[in-house]
Amino acid sequence: MFRIGEFSKMGKVTIKALRYYDEIGLLKPECIDRENGYRRYTTRQLIELHRIQSFRQVGLPIDEIKAILAGADLHTVLEKRRAELRAEIAAGEEQLSRIAFILSGQEEERFMNYVAVLKELPACTVYSQQMTVPGYDAYFERIPAIGQAVMEKYPDIKCTVPEYCFIIYLDGEYREKDIHVEFCEAVDGMRPDFDDIVFKRIEPVTAVSVMHRGDYAGLPEAYAYAFKWIEENGYTAADNPRESYIDGIWNKDSKEDWLTELQIPVTKK
Repeated sequence: MFRIGEFSKMGKVTIKALRYYDEIGLLKPECIDRENGYRRYTTRQLIELHRIQSFRQVGLPIDEIKAILAGADLHTVLEKRRAELRAEIAAGEEQLSRIAFILSGQEEERFMNYVAVLKELPACTVYSQQMTVPGYDAYFERIPAIGQAVMEKYPDIKCTVPEYCFIIYLDGEYREKDIHVEFCEAVDGMRPDFDDIVFKRIEPVTAVSVMHRGDYAGLPEAYAYAFKWIEENGYTAADNPRESYIDGIWNKDSKEDWLTELQIPVTKK
């Protein structure tokens, strides 16, 4: 048998780690000397230690290693860890791509593709519905369903020309899931509310307008440009931003051709 110091050298692991493994029941010494309290290990435990180290080197936490040693299915645990690593690698590759993009100077070049203008958004009558959606892709199902419900209830209703539909974000922060929004569609006049669809008048407002062409994943850059323009030109945001969808999946085959207008109500400082 080997004392803990010797076993530490043989297994290339610190004494502190061995004591910790003993405390949590991951690798207990073969015996403890009753006279002096020394921990004693065997060569068989060296193999056990090697197995533990192999699991640690692939990033498995202690509790999962304990579960494996207690009989949990090794294949299931390692498949889960492999999926986690693939997700981490994908996130790292995306970050590397962003670093390369910034270093190349394209970040500033992309800002040059945006133009901000002040415009007066006229008053309009809209039907609207507040909802919480699991993610941005849910718009493609939820929004057409709202329009269909309104047309079935009021077959004579007409959308304004040009059409004006937009989303107002009601959360006080950016969210990637469980997003609280209000969908609005401008129409030719008021109708009685039904279900959770509300008709209302939206008053005119001055807004900063920025056009974004492309996938919705690029919208944060457009927002960054818009708020930078607002700050540098002595304005302040006066209300929640609107996203007006001009071209999208319903009429364009490629995401590169999608056109979204950001409208941020503002007041002069």
